[in-house]
Amino acid sequence: MGNAAPAAKAEPSALLKVERSGPVLSVGLNRPAKRNALNDGIILAIQDCFADIPDGIGAVVIHGVGEHFSSGLDLSELTEHDATDGLRHSQMWYRVFDRVQYCRVPVIAALKGAVIGGGLELACAAHIRVAEPSAYFALPEGQRGIFVGGGGSVRLPRLIGVARMTDMMLTGRVYSATEGASYGFAQYLVEKDGALPKAMELAAKVADNAPLTNFAVLQALPMIAEANPQTGLLMESLMATVAQSDKEAKLRIRAFLDRKTAKVKPA
Repeated sequence: MGNAAPAAKAEPSALLKVERSGPVLSVGLNRPAKRNALNDGIILAIQDCFADIPDGIGAVVIHGVGEHFSSGLDLSELTEHDATDGLRHSQMWYRVFDRVQYCRVPVIAALKGAVIGGGLELACAAHIRVAEPSAYFALPEGQRGIFVGGGGSVRLPRLIGVARMTDMMLTGRVYSATEGASYGFAQYLVEKDGALPKAMELAAKVADNAPLTNFAVLQALPMIAEANPQTGLLMESLMATVAQSDKEAKLRIRAFLDRKTAKVKPA
């Protein structure tokens, strides 16, 4: 990662493996023996982590320790929930995953092995998803007699469409990493063991963007996309005006005009 400082451990819950590498915070789901199943403890640890992103961090990478990203909800916790508990449980997940989606910095998910149920819902809250060949995507809630409860019915259809999600929930269809990259589950497909390194590489790159531009992409762009065209165009013009008026933007434009930065070229 170039001139990035050596990785240094932050103050994680035992359920999360949190490390800092320069401007990038790496957050690992740390229940490998349970395929990183999401229990209340790990959900609350994610909440605490994303509520207190350290100064100087420009991007976060979330990944799974071991062979899997996450196998989803720890079903053993559901056996003790009544209807009221279930409602409160979903509300807790919404609150936590909103912290991921509306984080002040971009969040990149590195995906491998199981990315199913609640694990897929968590991945959907990230802004960029990188998958390696072992990753597979599924929503087994239909076969378990339950329904998605972590925001999946809102976030996932925006990535893959309602019809595809309907098929997954009714039939238990499982998508491979290759299919997932084609259909919108992930934006990147990399080689074996390449998801985390690629996610860290991308995180370092986006952390170098102007902070206000990143803010606009994360917070304004989704709202513009959901707005009617005239409202969207007005919001775009206002955000563009704010961004280009920022001191950082002026410095970067001047550097480009003075040929101190490279022009855009194909990879």
